[in-house]
Amino acid sequence: MKSILKIQFVVLSLSLFVFSCSDSISDSDPNNNDLPEPPEKELQLVWSDEFDTGELDMSKWSYQYGTGQDEGLHGWGNNELQYYTDRDENIYIENDMLYIVAHEELFEGMDYTSARIRTLDKGDWQYGHFEIRAKLPEGQGIWPAIWMLPTDERFGGWPKSGEIDIMEMVGHQPETIHGTVHYGPDWPQNQFTGKSYTLEEGKFSDDFHVFSIEWEENHIRWFVDGEQYFEVTPNDLSPHQYPFNSRFHLLINLAVGGYWPGSPDGTTEFPQKLIVDYVRVYQFK
Repeated sequence: MKSILKIQFVVLSLSLFVFSCSDSISDSDPNNNDLPEPPEKELQLVWSDEFDTGELDMSKWSYQYGTGQDEGLHGWGNNELQYYTDRDENIYIENDMLYIVAHEELFEGMDYTSARIRTLDKGDWQYGHFEIRAKLPEGQGIWPAIWMLPTDERFGGWPKSGEIDIMEMVGHQPETIHGTVHYGPDWPQNQFTGKSYTLEEGKFSDDFHVFSIEWEENHIRWFVDGEQYFEVTPNDLSPHQYPFNSRFHLLINLAVGGYWPGSPDGTTEFPQKLIVDYVRVYQFK
């Protein structure tokens, strides 16, 4: 009788062990794409624009003009179709918000106009928490972007010194945005790594959303409305150079056309507006 009880006890113990192990395997499923919650950090606001001064603060921003010709580019290197201006028709502040507006119009030999601004030499950072609250446009051929370029180009011209895209959207997919980094050797061997985020319902043109990154040494995380959806470390870029431990500056623009979104068509309505409520930059304490 004791032997039978002992055998039953051993079988029960083995069953419990197998059940416990199967739980552990399930919890560590390598196909589980959920990203770990980042540790909470104390943040200190070091730079911001609330767009509450009635006009663009030129101590924080500079305009970029034209089609990229001054940069040695045509169509800003992407076959874009707009001409960037600083006209009130294309960029203005109203109700404490920045408006960048794309129009369909003939201007300086191009069929569309819009605006592009940057913080180069006025806001340059190495690491931090970057947060932008914005409402996006939509439509075939519409391409809003909030992004970062290297200030010092330590490793050479694009893309060797990197590019950090906090948010991009192609207007024919208005429910989806993209976070991306560009790196690697010169075109056409250039590399990029990224991930998209899609709303469960509605479009990014329906309301404002907060787009942000947490950028630390050897680590960048992307968020929409506080939800992390992507991260990059040097291992993700291997065997290529990881160029994101240098100073970068911010850019905001609304492009029309290009290799990625394609050209506007008969369904595209103009004008289209990228509306920015605020831009805030925090440093980690």
